Amino acid sequence: MSESGGVVLGVERSLTGKRWEASPADDRVALALSQRHNLSDIVARILVARGVEIDFAEAFLNPSLKPLLPDPSLLKGMDEAADRLARAVVGGETIGVFGDYDVDGATSAALLKRFILAVGGNVDIYVPDRLREGYGPNLPALLQMKDAGAGVIVTVDCGITAFDQLAGAADAGIDIVVVDHHVAEPQLPAAVAVVNPNRIDDESGQGQLAAVGVAFLLVVALNRCLRERGHYAAKAEPNLLQWLDLVALGTVCDVVPLTGLNRALVAQGLKVMARRDNIGLRALADVASIDEAPTTYHAGFILGPRVNAGGRVGEASLGARLLTTHDSDEARDLAMRLDAWNKERRELEAACLEEAIAQAEDRGLRDGLVYVSADNWHAGVIGIVAGRLKDRYNRPACVVALDQGVGKGSGRSVTGVDLGAAVVAARQSDLLINGGGHPMAAGFSVSVEREAEFATFLSDHIERQVGTEGVVRRLRIDAAVQPEGATTELALDLARIAPFGAGNPEPRFVLPSARIAKADVVGENHVRCFLSGATGGRLKAISFRSLGEPHGDALLRANGLPLHVAGHIRVDRWQGREEAQLIIEDVAKVS
Repeated sequence: MSESGGVVLGVERSLTGKRWEASPADDRVALALSQRHNLSDIVARILVARGVEIDFAEAFLNPSLKPLLPDPSLLKGMDEAADRLARAVVGGETIGVFGDYDVDGATSAALLKRFILAVGGNVDIYVPDRLREGYGPNLPALLQMKDAGAGVIVTVDCGITAFDQLAGAADAGIDIVVVDHHVAEPQLPAAVAVVNPNRIDDESGQGQLAAVGVAFLLVVALNRCLRERGHYAAKAEPNLLQWLDLVALGTVCDVVPLTGLNRALVAQGLKVMARRDNIGLRALADVASIDEAPTTYHAGFILGPRVNAGGRVGEASLGARLLTTHDSDEARDLAMRLDAWNKERRELEAACLEEAIAQAEDRGLRDGLVYVSADNWHAGVIGIVAGRLKDRYNRPACVVALDQGVGKGSGRSVTGVDLGAAVVAARQSDLLINGGGHPMAAGFSVSVEREAEFATFLSDHIERQVGTEGVVRRLRIDAAVQPEGATTELALDLARIAPFGAGNPEPRFVLPSARIAKADVVGENHVRCFLSGATGGRLKAISFRSLGEPHGDALLRANGLPLHVAGHIRVDRWQGREEAQLIIEDVAKVS
């Protein structure tokens, strides 16, 4: 490999258009870290490259919730929210929970419902239909919840910019508590309490939390409030840690940084998930054939998409219902329905993606932005397709489904571009009907008449953030390894750095001048092969969804010729056997 921070193997442009760069690390610090904590050289170097200091390595490797959990009262509005909900619990009021239809929203709503029921309260969940009602609170639904008996309504993972809707609710005498994490504006919605670490006036330092993380802090605060009111004098206080599986699932799926408190929540939550206490999650894992201890991969790519599928293309409430049921038969039925919806989602996604790629390349990519729209796309899959386009072109991508003169759009961003801020700025400029988000993702509604103007506004806003050079497509490489060095032992050692996700990416390795053997297609579009090196050894490898892509096709055409190959080393478990495998992410020609 090159020197720290330099170009790896001279790869300025891989077959997917990326510049391979070495993760910078001080070898002397890595050696000291290795010796003090009994780590392999590779693991120590990766930790140093990620800024983990020697004195904090133990806390990173074994994240504990206790030292990282803040006093919930540090969040603006938290004490007011906990007090209002405590009064509702003690007074026998029904608490309505208005959730979002994605995984973060479903887990947030499920967490609140499970806690409120555990302490003897009354609670109902309402999840809006994505197509019929759109994102966020709407006044008819809030009025319906009031008429059904809700004395106070909590919005979770939404509400921070629902000014008109919540003003209408206040006028109707509804007490609203907003629990959100999306980008806030100076103005706050009408509510008895607004809890959002991304409020402009919030100084808690917890802005990295997903909505379910904020909801967990609310549960901690509410539990404390109930304790102080003597609520547990005649009943047992619940163990809040039992619901960390929900917190982990929502945090991973919302792609927030897995550092600090988030890292601890996910690490401990995955341990809870492994116990399979949540009947709904257990049923979903069984339907998805997960037969090992769950990781962030299982949460983000297997469980999460199925929970999401109800909100995207099926029944919006299915995910929250699954995560809150105590009935095994109901859980099995809901899990199977979500699995079926997920299959339909994949079909819709594939068709939309194909058309979106063709449109993007036909009209030419805007400076710094991919913007595509059509009137035949399902609004439930546009967010996923935006993510695929973002990965393909390494620039922010917005996908818009048009219907009756209005475009429902979803965007995904890249590091260095705050897409949520750009969308909020567009809404403040009256270019949007509605819109908001956070740095890496955003949603919006735009009239067809303003669509071209909005796309230009976004493109200009992004260009001002990144400059005329645009975003350089980089692939960070942690280390070089030969096939014989990519062992099961190494893969298990790397697991000590988990959980992996945003802010703590899975370690990436390069195999220089690897020879490709027995390359073939498996499944619908995956490329499988074996890698061998000049010093011997052989490593099983697979490249997902790469058939028809430059790197996948290169593997199929290699015919024993060498290629530089980059990817992740994982343990492949099959019929009781464990074997190292490379998950190929990128390929470069040998110069």
